[in-house]
Amino acid sequence: MGSGFNGKAIGVESVVAARELPIVGAAGAVGAVGVGGDAGAEVAADVAAVVSVPDAERLVHLQFRRFAGCPVCNLHLRSIVRRHDEITAAGVKEVVVFHSPADELREHVADLPFAVVADPDKRLYREFGVESARRSLLSPRAWLPILRSLARSLPRIVIGKDRAPAATPHGGRLGLPADFLIAPDGRVVAAMHGTHVYDQWSVDRILELARGHAHGHRNSRSQAPSAS
Repeated sequence: MGSGFNGKAIGVESVVAARELPIVGAAGAVGAVGVGGDAGAEVAADVAAVVSVPDAERLVHLQFRRFAGCPVCNLHLRSIVRRHDEITAAGVKEVVVFHSPADELREHVADLPFAVVADPDKRLYREFGVESARRSLLSPRAWLPILRSLARSLPRIVIGKDRAPAATPHGGRLGLPADFLIAPDGRVVAAMHGTHVYDQWSVDRILELARGHAHGHRNSRSQAPSAS
């Protein structure tokens, strides 16, 4: 399917073209955004599970992370896991993108209850204008979350509960996070590009945005002229 990418990064009020992305993790299937295709991705014949973006029934929270095993990413995603039932009840489907290959990513995300997409060629990152920069790690606002994430991950790696990330991660270590909330009609209703590695929407912010969209949708329906 087409990506809808015309050289300008997707932002608020952009319309995301429908696509199905192969997923890693929750459904046990492994795939990646297709090489030689566009950001919409041709789904490989041997990939059993895909996620639709946009979703016909729910909002999609599309979030961009860094590499497989990224400690800061894991710290944030655990907050999503803890409140995933609340997010789902609010009518939001989580879709998380990493710039690692599917085979490398699989072992790190197998227990996550939402769709994870491997985008090693960063096709989706380019389409949505998600960047890498040194400020991702150099911003003083990133230092405390980095320390917290290392304090959590290192003991788990030592005792074998978690796998260490690659010494030289695919796609580098300087990725910035980004969040997009996509309505069923493909319209981006909210977006955020992080300024450092831990600058992203909290669960409370996701729920607030979902409630705001639901309220606005109800109002627009109530104000629509009735059929004669």
